[in-house]
Amino acid sequence: MSTSVVPGVVAVVLVSLATLAIGTWGLRISRTTSDFLVASRTVAPRLNASAIGGEYLSAASFLGVAGLLLTFGAEMLWYPVGWTAGYLVLLVLVAAPLRRSGAYTLPDFAEARLGSRGVRKLCSVLVVGIGWLYLLPQFQGAGVTLRATIDAPPWAGSLVVALVVLASVSPGGMRSITFVQAFQYWLKLTALLVPVFVLLAVWMADGSADPTAAAPASWSVPLASPGGGVGLYTTYSLIVATFLGTMGLPHVVVRFYTNPDGRAARRTTLAVLGLLGIFYVLPPVYGALGRIYAPDLAAGRSDVLVLELPSLMVGGVAGSFLTGLVTAGAFAAFLSTSSGLTIAVAGVLSQDVTGRRFGTRRLGGVAAFRVAAVIAVVVPLLLSLPAQDVAVARTVGLAFAVTASTFAPLLMLGIWWRGLTPAGAVAGLLVGGLGSGFAVAWTLAASPDEGWESALLGQPAAWSVPASILTMVVVSRLTRASVPAHAGRFMVRLHTPEAVELQR
Repeated sequence: MSTSVVPGVVAVVLVSLATLAIGTWGLRISRTTSDFLVASRTVAPRLNASAIGGEYLSAASFLGVAGLLLTFGAEMLWYPVGWTAGYLVLLVLVAAPLRRSGAYTLPDFAEARLGSRGVRKLCSVLVVGIGWLYLLPQFQGAGVTLRATIDAPPWAGSLVVALVVLASVSPGGMRSITFVQAFQYWLKLTALLVPVFVLLAVWMADGSADPTAAAPASWSVPLASPGGGVGLYTTYSLIVATFLGTMGLPHVVVRFYTNPDGRAARRTTLAVLGLLGIFYVLPPVYGALGRIYAPDLAAGRSDVLVLELPSLMVGGVAGSFLTGLVTAGAFAAFLSTSSGLTIAVAGVLSQDVTGRRFGTRRLGGVAAFRVAAVIAVVVPLLLSLPAQDVAVARTVGLAFAVTASTFAPLLMLGIWWRGLTPAGAVAGLLVGGLGSGFAVAWTLAASPDEGWESALLGQPAAWSVPASILTMVVVSRLTRASVPAHAGRFMVRLHTPEAVELQR
Protein backbone atom coordinates (compact mmCIF):
# COMPACT_ATOMS: atom_id res chain seq x y z
CA MET A 1 0.00 0.00 0.00
CA SER A 2 1.47 3.39 -1.06
CA THR A 3 2.12 6.18 1.41
CA SER A 4 -0.53 8.32 -0.31
CA VAL A 5 -3.18 5.69 0.39
CA VAL A 6 -2.36 4.96 4.04
CA PRO A 7 -3.69 8.27 5.53
CA GLY A 8 -7.02 7.84 3.76
CA VAL A 9 -7.48 4.26 4.93
CA VAL A 10 -6.49 5.09 8.51
CA ALA A 11 -8.81 8.12 8.58
CA VAL A 12 -11.85 6.19 7.32
CA VAL A 13 -11.24 3.30 9.74
CA LEU A 14 -10.73 5.55 12.77
CA VAL A 15 -13.79 7.70 12.08
CA SER A 16 -15.95 4.62 11.50
CA LEU A 17 -14.72 2.96 14.70
CA ALA A 18 -15.21 6.15 16.73
CA THR A 19 -18.74 6.50 15.37
CA LEU A 20 -19.63 2.94 16.30
CA ALA A 21 -17.99 3.19 19.73
CA ILE A 22 -19.77 6.41 20.73
CA GLY A 23 -23.05 5.11 19.35
CA THR A 24 -22.66 1.94 21.40
CA TRP A 25 -21.99 3.99 24.52
CA GLY A 26 -25.19 5.96 23.94
CA LEU A 27 -27.09 2.71 23.43
CA ARG A 28 -26.87 2.02 27.16
CA ILE A 29 -29.48 4.70 27.84
CA SER A 30 -31.69 4.13 24.79
CA ARG A 31 -34.63 1.85 25.54
CA THR A 32 -38.02 3.31 24.66
CA THR A 33 -39.61 4.39 21.38
CA SER A 34 -39.34 8.01 22.59
CA ASP A 35 -35.59 7.47 23.07
CA PHE A 36 -35.30 6.26 19.49
CA LEU A 37 -37.33 9.08 17.93
CA VAL A 38 -36.62 12.20 20.03
CA ALA A 39 -34.21 11.11 22.82
CA SER A 40 -37.13 11.44 25.27
CA ARG A 41 -36.96 15.26 24.78
CA THR A 42 -34.11 15.66 27.28
CA VAL A 43 -31.18 16.91 25.16
CA ALA A 44 -29.57 20.06 26.62
CA PRO A 45 -29.08 23.09 24.30
CA ARG A 46 -25.27 22.94 24.06
CA LEU A 47 -25.19 19.24 23.27
CA ASN A 48 -28.08 19.61 20.85
CA ALA A 49 -26.40 22.54 19.10
CA SER A 50 -23.24 20.51 18.54
CA ALA A 51 -25.33 17.58 17.27
CA ILE A 52 -27.25 19.86 14.88
CA GLY A 53 -23.98 21.31 13.64
CA GLY A 54 -22.70 17.79 13.13
CA GLU A 55 -25.64 16.61 11.05
CA TYR A 56 -26.25 19.91 9.20
CA LEU A 57 -22.68 20.36 7.93
CA SER A 58 -22.94 17.81 5.18
CA ALA A 59 -20.90 16.81 2.15
CA ALA A 60 -21.98 20.04 0.47
CA SER A 61 -20.55 22.11 3.31
CA PHE A 62 -17.31 20.20 3.74
CA LEU A 63 -16.46 19.57 0.06
CA GLY A 64 -18.96 21.40 -2.12
CA VAL A 65 -18.56 25.01 -1.00
CA ALA A 66 -14.81 25.13 -1.65
CA GLY A 67 -15.34 23.44 -5.03
CA LEU A 68 -18.03 25.92 -6.07
CA LEU A 69 -15.87 28.87 -5.06
CA LEU A 70 -12.98 27.44 -7.04
CA THR A 71 -15.11 27.06 -10.15
CA PHE A 72 -17.55 29.97 -10.08
CA GLY A 73 -16.12 32.55 -7.70
CA ALA A 74 -17.54 34.65 -4.89
CA GLU A 75 -21.18 34.52 -5.99
CA MET A 76 -21.18 31.01 -4.51
CA LEU A 77 -20.65 32.53 -1.07
CA TRP A 78 -24.43 32.77 -0.97
CA TYR A 79 -24.51 29.04 -0.22
CA PRO A 80 -22.78 29.20 3.20
CA VAL A 81 -24.38 32.58 3.96
CA GLY A 82 -27.84 31.23 3.20
CA TRP A 83 -27.32 27.94 5.01
CA THR A 84 -26.31 29.87 8.14
CA ALA A 85 -28.97 32.59 7.88
CA GLY A 86 -31.61 29.90 7.51
CA TYR A 87 -31.18 29.21 11.21
CA LEU A 88 -31.91 32.84 11.99
CA VAL A 89 -35.27 32.51 10.22
CA LEU A 90 -35.80 29.23 12.06
CA LEU A 91 -35.00 30.92 15.39
CA VAL A 92 -37.44 33.79 14.84
CA LEU A 93 -40.38 31.97 13.28
CA VAL A 94 -40.37 28.27 14.05
CA ALA A 95 -38.07 26.82 16.74
CA ALA A 96 -40.01 27.38 19.98
CA PRO A 97 -43.57 26.90 18.62
CA LEU A 98 -42.55 23.71 16.87
CA ARG A 99 -41.15 22.27 20.09
CA ARG A 100 -44.33 23.22 21.98
CA SER A 101 -46.44 21.33 19.46
CA GLY A 102 -45.41 18.07 21.15
CA ALA A 103 -44.98 16.32 17.79
CA TYR A 104 -42.39 13.66 16.96
CA THR A 105 -42.16 14.34 13.21
CA LEU A 106 -43.32 16.86 10.60
CA PRO A 107 -46.32 14.66 9.65
CA ASP A 108 -47.23 14.56 13.36
CA PHE A 109 -47.25 18.36 13.46
CA ALA A 110 -49.31 18.62 10.28
CA GLU A 111 -51.96 16.20 11.55
CA ALA A 112 -52.11 17.83 14.99
CA ARG A 113 -52.44 21.33 13.52
CA LEU A 114 -54.92 20.53 10.75
CA GLY A 115 -56.66 17.42 12.05
CA SER A 116 -56.30 15.65 8.71
CA ARG A 117 -54.94 12.19 7.92
CA GLY A 118 -54.67 13.20 4.27
CA VAL A 119 -52.28 16.05 5.05
CA ARG A 120 -50.27 13.69 7.24
CA LYS A 121 -49.90 11.11 4.46
CA LEU A 122 -48.79 13.74 1.95
CA CYS A 123 -46.26 15.13 4.44
CA SER A 124 -44.95 11.61 5.04
CA VAL A 125 -44.34 11.14 1.32
CA LEU A 126 -42.53 14.48 1.15
CA VAL A 127 -40.35 13.74 4.18
CA VAL A 128 -39.24 10.45 2.69
CA GLY A 129 -38.65 11.97 -0.76
CA ILE A 130 -36.68 14.94 0.59
CA GLY A 131 -34.70 12.71 2.93
CA TRP A 132 -33.71 10.41 0.10
CA LEU A 133 -32.83 13.37 -2.16
CA TYR A 134 -30.60 14.78 0.59
CA LEU A 135 -28.98 11.38 1.23
CA LEU A 136 -27.86 11.12 -2.40
CA PRO A 137 -25.07 13.74 -2.12
CA GLN A 138 -23.85 12.18 1.14
CA PHE A 139 -23.30 8.87 -0.62
CA GLN A 140 -21.89 10.64 -3.69
CA GLY A 141 -19.47 12.60 -1.52
CA ALA A 142 -18.30 9.43 0.20
CA GLY A 143 -17.62 7.89 -3.19
CA VAL A 144 -15.67 10.96 -4.30
CA THR A 145 -13.61 10.93 -1.09
CA LEU A 146 -12.53 7.29 -1.25
CA ARG A 147 -11.83 7.55 -4.96
CA ALA A 148 -9.63 10.63 -4.41
CA THR A 149 -7.75 9.28 -1.39
CA ILE A 150 -7.38 5.51 -1.97
CA ASP A 151 -8.52 5.15 -5.62
CA ALA A 152 -11.50 3.02 -4.62
CA PRO A 153 -14.47 2.57 -6.97
CA PRO A 154 -17.23 5.19 -6.47
CA TRP A 155 -19.66 2.72 -4.92
CA ALA A 156 -17.22 1.72 -2.16
CA GLY A 157 -17.53 4.96 -0.17
CA SER A 158 -21.32 4.92 -0.47
CA LEU A 159 -21.46 1.35 0.81
CA VAL A 160 -19.16 2.04 3.78
CA VAL A 161 -21.24 5.04 4.86
CA ALA A 162 -24.48 3.08 4.52
CA LEU A 163 -23.19 0.19 6.64
CA VAL A 164 -21.73 2.40 9.38
CA VAL A 165 -24.90 4.51 9.56
CA LEU A 166 -27.10 1.43 9.89
CA ALA A 167 -24.81 -0.03 12.53
CA SER A 168 -24.89 3.19 14.60
CA VAL A 169 -28.52 4.27 14.11
CA SER A 170 -30.44 0.99 14.28
CA PRO A 171 -29.41 -0.07 17.82
CA GLY A 172 -29.99 3.25 19.63
CA GLY A 173 -31.79 5.74 17.40
CA MET A 174 -31.78 9.44 18.32
CA ARG A 175 -30.51 8.92 21.85
CA SER A 176 -27.24 7.29 20.81
CA ILE A 177 -26.67 9.24 17.58
CA THR A 178 -26.86 12.58 19.42
CA PHE A 179 -23.48 11.97 21.05
CA VAL A 180 -22.03 10.77 17.74
CA GLN A 181 -23.11 13.88 15.83
CA ALA A 182 -21.84 16.24 18.53
CA PHE A 183 -18.42 14.56 18.35
CA GLN A 184 -18.47 14.74 14.55
CA TYR A 185 -19.07 18.49 14.49
CA TRP A 186 -15.89 19.16 16.44
CA LEU A 187 -13.98 16.64 14.35
CA LYS A 188 -15.09 18.38 11.13
CA LEU A 189 -14.15 21.79 12.49
CA THR A 190 -10.70 20.54 13.55
CA ALA A 191 -10.20 18.75 10.24
CA LEU A 192 -10.58 22.02 8.33
CA LEU A 193 -9.09 24.42 10.87
CA VAL A 194 -5.69 22.77 11.43
CA PRO A 195 -4.83 22.42 7.71
CA VAL A 196 -5.99 26.01 7.05
CA PHE A 197 -3.32 27.41 9.38
CA VAL A 198 -0.63 25.32 7.70
CA LEU A 199 -1.79 26.14 4.16
CA LEU A 200 -1.99 29.86 4.86
CA ALA A 201 1.51 29.76 6.31
CA VAL A 202 2.78 28.04 3.14
CA TRP A 203 0.99 30.58 0.94
CA MET A 204 2.45 33.57 2.81
CA ALA A 205 5.93 32.04 2.80
CA ASP A 206 6.14 31.39 -0.93
CA GLY A 207 4.85 34.82 -1.94
CA SER A 208 2.17 33.60 -4.35
CA ALA A 209 -0.23 36.05 -5.90
CA ASP A 210 -3.56 37.17 -4.49
CA PRO A 211 -6.06 34.34 -5.06
CA THR A 212 -8.48 36.80 -6.68
CA ALA A 213 -5.96 38.26 -9.11
CA ALA A 214 -6.52 35.79 -11.94
CA ALA A 215 -10.16 35.17 -11.12
CA PRO A 216 -13.09 35.96 -13.39
CA ALA A 217 -15.25 38.98 -12.72
CA SER A 218 -17.67 37.00 -10.57
CA TRP A 219 -14.99 36.52 -7.89
CA SER A 220 -15.36 40.16 -6.92
CA VAL A 221 -19.09 40.54 -7.69
CA PRO A 222 -20.93 38.28 -5.23
CA LEU A 223 -24.44 39.35 -6.25
CA ALA A 224 -24.89 37.98 -9.78
CA SER A 225 -22.93 36.04 -12.36
CA PRO A 226 -22.02 37.64 -15.71
CA GLY A 227 -25.36 36.41 -17.11
CA GLY A 228 -27.12 39.72 -16.36
CA GLY A 229 -30.78 39.15 -15.51
CA VAL A 230 -30.35 35.39 -15.50
CA GLY A 231 -27.51 35.65 -12.99
CA LEU A 232 -29.48 38.02 -10.80
CA TYR A 233 -32.49 35.69 -10.81
CA THR A 234 -30.29 32.70 -9.96
CA THR A 235 -28.75 34.51 -7.01
CA TYR A 236 -32.06 35.64 -5.55
CA SER A 237 -33.60 32.22 -6.07
CA LEU A 238 -30.66 30.63 -4.28
CA ILE A 239 -31.14 33.05 -1.37
CA VAL A 240 -34.83 32.12 -1.08
CA ALA A 241 -34.03 28.39 -1.17
CA THR A 242 -31.26 28.50 1.44
CA PHE A 243 -32.95 30.99 3.79
CA LEU A 244 -36.28 29.13 3.88
CA GLY A 245 -35.19 25.59 3.07
CA THR A 246 -33.50 25.01 6.43
CA MET A 247 -36.77 25.06 8.38
CA GLY A 248 -38.22 22.31 6.21
CA LEU A 249 -35.34 19.83 6.38
CA PRO A 250 -36.68 16.73 8.16
CA HIS A 251 -33.43 15.93 9.97
CA VAL A 252 -33.11 19.54 11.20
CA VAL A 253 -36.71 19.91 12.37
CA VAL A 254 -36.71 16.62 14.28
CA ARG A 255 -33.79 17.90 16.37
CA PHE A 256 -35.97 20.59 17.94
CA TYR A 257 -38.36 17.94 19.21
CA THR A 258 -35.51 16.65 21.40
CA ASN A 259 -35.27 19.87 23.47
CA PRO A 260 -36.97 19.95 26.87
CA ASP A 261 -39.02 23.08 26.03
CA GLY A 262 -39.40 26.04 23.68
CA ARG A 263 -36.85 28.20 25.52
CA ALA A 264 -34.26 25.47 25.15
CA ALA A 265 -35.11 25.23 21.44
CA ARG A 266 -34.36 28.94 20.99
CA ARG A 267 -31.10 28.67 22.95
CA THR A 268 -30.12 25.70 20.80
CA THR A 269 -30.76 27.63 17.59
CA LEU A 270 -28.73 30.61 18.79
CA ALA A 271 -25.79 28.33 19.61
CA VAL A 272 -26.08 26.66 16.20
CA LEU A 273 -25.75 30.06 14.50
CA GLY A 274 -22.42 30.57 16.25
CA LEU A 275 -21.13 27.08 15.44
CA LEU A 276 -22.08 27.36 11.76
CA GLY A 277 -20.59 30.83 11.48
CA ILE A 278 -17.24 29.56 12.75
CA PHE A 279 -17.23 26.59 10.41
CA TYR A 280 -18.25 28.42 7.22
CA VAL A 281 -15.31 30.81 7.46
CA LEU A 282 -13.03 27.91 6.48
CA PRO A 283 -14.22 26.40 3.13
CA PRO A 284 -13.84 29.72 1.25
CA VAL A 285 -10.17 29.78 2.26
CA TYR A 286 -9.68 26.43 0.52
CA GLY A 287 -11.50 27.76 -2.54
CA ALA A 288 -9.32 30.87 -2.69
CA LEU A 289 -6.06 28.93 -2.28
CA GLY A 290 -7.24 26.42 -4.84
CA ARG A 291 -7.28 29.16 -7.47
CA ILE A 292 -3.50 29.45 -7.06
CA TYR A 293 -2.38 25.89 -6.38
CA ALA A 294 -5.06 23.70 -7.99
CA PRO A 295 -6.77 25.59 -10.85
CA ASP A 296 -6.96 22.41 -12.95
CA LEU A 297 -9.49 20.92 -10.52
CA ALA A 298 -12.06 23.50 -11.65
CA ALA A 299 -12.56 21.44 -14.81
CA GLY A 300 -14.91 18.81 -13.44
CA ARG A 301 -13.18 17.66 -10.22
CA SER A 302 -13.78 20.62 -7.92
CA ASP A 303 -15.37 18.52 -5.16
CA VAL A 304 -11.97 16.97 -4.34
CA LEU A 305 -10.23 20.32 -3.76
CA VAL A 306 -10.34 20.12 0.05
CA LEU A 307 -8.94 16.58 -0.09
CA GLU A 308 -6.09 17.25 -2.52
CA LEU A 309 -4.97 20.77 -1.61
CA PRO A 310 -2.84 19.74 1.43
CA SER A 311 -0.75 17.28 -0.59
CA LEU A 312 -0.37 19.80 -3.43
CA MET A 313 0.80 22.63 -1.18
CA VAL A 314 2.73 20.78 1.53
CA GLY A 315 3.70 17.32 0.36
CA GLY A 316 5.76 14.76 2.26
CA VAL A 317 4.77 13.31 5.61
CA ALA A 318 3.13 16.58 6.73
CA GLY A 319 1.01 16.65 3.59
CA SER A 320 -0.02 13.03 4.13
CA PHE A 321 -1.03 13.77 7.72
CA LEU A 322 -3.14 16.78 6.67
CA THR A 323 -4.73 14.72 3.89
CA GLY A 324 -5.68 12.08 6.42
CA LEU A 325 -7.15 14.74 8.70
CA VAL A 326 -9.39 16.31 6.02
CA THR A 327 -10.40 12.82 4.87
CA ALA A 328 -11.50 12.05 8.43
CA GLY A 329 -13.50 15.27 8.53
CA ALA A 330 -15.13 14.57 5.18
CA PHE A 331 -16.13 11.08 6.23
CA ALA A 332 -17.52 12.44 9.49
CA ALA A 333 -19.64 14.85 7.41
CA PHE A 334 -21.15 12.00 5.40
CA LEU A 335 -21.80 9.87 8.47
CA SER A 336 -23.34 12.57 10.66
CA THR A 337 -25.71 13.98 8.04
CA SER A 338 -26.67 10.52 6.81
CA SER A 339 -27.42 9.47 10.39
CA GLY A 340 -29.73 12.43 10.97
CA LEU A 341 -31.55 11.88 7.69
CA THR A 342 -31.91 8.18 8.38
CA ILE A 343 -33.52 8.86 11.76
CA ALA A 344 -35.90 11.44 10.26
CA VAL A 345 -36.98 9.17 7.40
CA ALA A 346 -37.10 6.05 9.57
CA GLY A 347 -39.22 7.90 12.15
CA VAL A 348 -41.84 8.67 9.52
CA LEU A 349 -41.70 5.22 7.93
CA SER A 350 -41.96 3.49 11.30
CA GLN A 351 -45.08 5.47 12.20
CA ASP A 352 -46.85 5.35 8.85
CA VAL A 353 -45.54 2.22 7.08
CA THR A 354 -43.56 -0.44 8.96
CA GLY A 355 -45.25 0.29 12.28
CA ARG A 356 -48.68 -0.38 10.81
CA ARG A 357 -48.14 -3.53 8.81
CA PHE A 358 -44.98 -5.18 7.53
CA GLY A 359 -45.53 -8.43 5.64
CA THR A 360 -48.15 -10.44 7.47
CA ARG A 361 -47.51 -9.22 10.98
CA ARG A 362 -47.55 -6.02 12.93
CA LEU A 363 -44.27 -4.65 14.29
CA GLY A 364 -43.71 -2.88 17.59
CA GLY A 365 -42.23 0.63 17.90
CA VAL A 366 -38.52 -0.20 18.17
CA ALA A 367 -38.67 -3.12 15.72
CA ALA A 368 -40.58 -0.97 13.23
CA PHE A 369 -37.95 1.76 13.56
CA ARG A 370 -35.11 -0.65 12.81
CA VAL A 371 -36.82 -2.07 9.72
CA ALA A 372 -37.58 1.48 8.57
CA ALA A 373 -33.92 2.48 9.05
CA VAL A 374 -32.83 -0.23 6.60
CA ILE A 375 -35.35 0.99 4.02
CA ALA A 376 -34.31 4.60 4.61
CA VAL A 377 -30.68 3.81 3.78
CA VAL A 378 -30.89 1.14 1.08
CA VAL A 379 -33.14 3.03 -1.36
CA PRO A 380 -30.96 6.19 -1.71
CA LEU A 381 -27.83 4.00 -1.71
CA LEU A 382 -29.07 2.23 -4.83
CA LEU A 383 -30.16 5.51 -6.41
CA SER A 384 -26.76 7.11 -5.76
CA LEU A 385 -24.77 4.56 -7.76
CA PRO A 386 -25.66 5.87 -11.25
CA ALA A 387 -25.55 9.54 -10.13
CA GLN A 388 -21.93 9.88 -9.02
CA ASP A 389 -21.11 12.70 -11.46
CA VAL A 390 -23.57 15.27 -10.05
CA ALA A 391 -21.95 18.12 -8.09
CA VAL A 392 -22.47 17.54 -4.36
CA ALA A 393 -23.44 21.11 -3.44
CA ARG A 394 -25.77 21.35 -6.42
CA THR A 395 -27.77 18.32 -5.31
CA VAL A 396 -28.07 19.69 -1.78
CA GLY A 397 -29.14 23.07 -3.17
CA LEU A 398 -31.96 21.34 -5.05
CA ALA A 399 -33.09 19.58 -1.86
CA PHE A 400 -33.26 22.99 -0.16
CA ALA A 401 -35.44 24.31 -2.99
CA VAL A 402 -37.91 21.45 -2.47
CA THR A 403 -38.12 21.94 1.30
CA ALA A 404 -38.48 25.72 0.88
CA SER A 405 -41.38 25.10 -1.51
CA THR A 406 -43.24 22.62 0.69
CA PHE A 407 -42.61 22.45 4.41
CA ALA A 408 -41.48 26.06 4.87
CA PRO A 409 -44.88 27.48 3.76
CA LEU A 410 -46.70 24.80 5.78
CA LEU A 411 -44.78 25.61 8.96
CA MET A 412 -44.94 29.40 8.60
CA LEU A 413 -48.66 29.48 7.86
CA GLY A 414 -49.48 26.62 10.23
CA ILE A 415 -47.74 28.37 13.12
CA TRP A 416 -48.69 31.99 12.40
CA TRP A 417 -52.03 31.92 10.53
CA ARG A 418 -55.16 30.43 12.04
CA GLY A 419 -56.95 30.39 8.67
CA LEU A 420 -54.93 27.55 7.12
CA THR A 421 -57.22 24.65 6.13
CA PRO A 422 -56.43 21.03 5.21
CA ALA A 423 -57.44 21.65 1.59
CA GLY A 424 -55.20 24.73 1.42
CA ALA A 425 -52.26 22.85 2.90
CA VAL A 426 -52.64 19.94 0.48
CA ALA A 427 -52.99 22.23 -2.54
CA GLY A 428 -49.94 24.29 -1.58
CA LEU A 429 -47.81 21.22 -0.84
CA LEU A 430 -48.76 19.73 -4.21
CA VAL A 431 -48.05 22.92 -6.16
CA GLY A 432 -44.71 23.52 -4.42
CA GLY A 433 -43.71 19.85 -4.35
CA LEU A 434 -44.60 19.03 -7.95
CA GLY A 435 -43.16 22.29 -9.29
CA SER A 436 -39.84 22.06 -7.48
CA GLY A 437 -39.75 18.27 -7.90
CA PHE A 438 -40.07 18.57 -11.67
CA ALA A 439 -37.30 21.18 -11.66
CA VAL A 440 -35.05 18.82 -9.68
CA ALA A 441 -35.68 15.91 -12.03
CA TRP A 442 -35.04 18.08 -15.07
CA THR A 443 -31.85 19.55 -13.59
CA LEU A 444 -30.41 16.16 -12.66
CA ALA A 445 -31.23 14.69 -16.08
CA ALA A 446 -30.38 17.57 -18.43
CA SER A 447 -27.14 19.28 -19.36
CA PRO A 448 -26.96 22.82 -17.95
CA ASP A 449 -26.92 25.86 -20.25
CA GLU A 450 -26.97 29.63 -19.84
CA GLY A 451 -30.59 30.35 -20.83
CA TRP A 452 -33.67 31.31 -18.82
CA GLU A 453 -35.10 27.80 -19.01
CA SER A 454 -32.05 26.38 -17.27
CA ALA A 455 -32.09 29.16 -14.67
CA LEU A 456 -35.79 28.78 -13.84
CA LEU A 457 -35.55 25.00 -13.44
CA GLY A 458 -32.04 24.90 -12.00
CA GLN A 459 -33.02 27.32 -9.19
CA PRO A 460 -36.82 27.03 -8.85
CA ALA A 461 -37.32 28.50 -5.36
CA ALA A 462 -37.96 32.07 -6.57
CA TRP A 463 -41.19 30.97 -8.26
CA SER A 464 -42.08 27.69 -6.52
CA VAL A 465 -42.09 29.14 -2.98
CA PRO A 466 -44.44 32.07 -3.78
CA ALA A 467 -46.65 29.70 -5.79
CA SER A 468 -46.93 27.34 -2.82
CA ILE A 469 -47.70 30.11 -0.31
CA LEU A 470 -50.21 31.80 -2.61
CA THR A 471 -51.97 28.50 -3.29
CA MET A 472 -52.25 27.71 0.43
CA VAL A 473 -53.71 31.13 1.17
CA VAL A 474 -56.16 31.25 -1.77
CA VAL A 475 -57.46 27.70 -1.32
CA SER A 476 -57.74 28.19 2.45
CA ARG A 477 -59.80 31.35 1.85
CA LEU A 478 -62.08 29.44 -0.51
CA THR A 479 -62.50 26.65 2.06
CA ARG A 480 -62.57 28.78 5.22
CA ALA A 481 -65.51 26.80 6.55
CA SER A 482 -63.17 23.82 7.06
CA VAL A 483 -60.76 25.59 9.42
CA PRO A 484 -60.23 23.02 12.22
CA ALA A 485 -62.31 23.75 15.30
CA HIS A 486 -59.28 23.27 17.52
CA ALA A 487 -57.03 25.63 15.49
CA GLY A 488 -57.35 28.52 17.95
CA ARG A 489 -56.55 26.39 20.99
CA PHE A 490 -53.65 24.72 19.21
CA MET A 491 -52.10 28.05 18.21
CA VAL A 492 -52.40 29.32 21.77
CA ARG A 493 -50.43 26.26 22.80
CA LEU A 494 -47.76 26.97 20.17
CA HIS A 495 -47.22 30.56 21.29
CA THR A 496 -47.62 30.29 25.06
CA PRO A 497 -44.27 29.99 26.90
CA GLU A 498 -43.96 27.00 29.19
CA ALA A 499 -43.43 29.26 32.22
CA VAL A 500 -46.88 30.82 31.68
CA GLU A 501 -48.44 27.37 31.31
CA LEU A 502 -46.97 26.29 34.66
CA GLN A 503 -48.42 29.36 36.41
CA ARG A 504 -51.95 28.68 35.17
